[in-house]
Amino acid sequence: MSQFRLITVGRARDARMVGILEEYLKRLRPLGFTWEVAAEEPFRKGTEERALAKEQERLLGRINVQDFVILLDVAGEMVDSPGLADRLREWRDASRPVVLVVGGSLGVGDAVRQRAQWRWSLSPLTLPHGLAHIVAIEQLYRAWTILQGHPYHK
Repeated sequence: MSQFRLITVGRARDARMVGILEEYLKRLRPLGFTWEVAAEEPFRKGTEERALAKEQERLLGRINVQDFVILLDVAGEMVDSPGLADRLREWRDASRPVVLVVGGSLGVGDAVRQRAQWRWSLSPLTLPHGLAHIVAIEQLYRAWTILQGHPYHK
């Protein structure tokens, strides 16, 4: 079975959002799911490129050579919950570590985008980062329950 990691740049500032995210992560423990936070780089107008480069370095430093990398990206592929369950089954059965990456408010650098084997879009809408983290993890949990035949999906 694969190990699954969520790596986010920063974390939600709202404790309620963090609590919801941690609840879904707890539910995903059977998949070996963990959450890592790469520090956000503070920036001001004109320093965004430097900040993005530092965040990219932090993200890439947490990704291993053997990891299958999924990038949350508005320009990525959209799938329904059963389609995500099919992908989750493939990743699990491949016994390869899977890393889900969520960039910060500036997005991610080109090297992170190129490192990703799959880019996943939750929606064409712009979501607050904390909410995007929750939606992604909830959908992974839903996909897992589909594979388990659990009634949660209904």
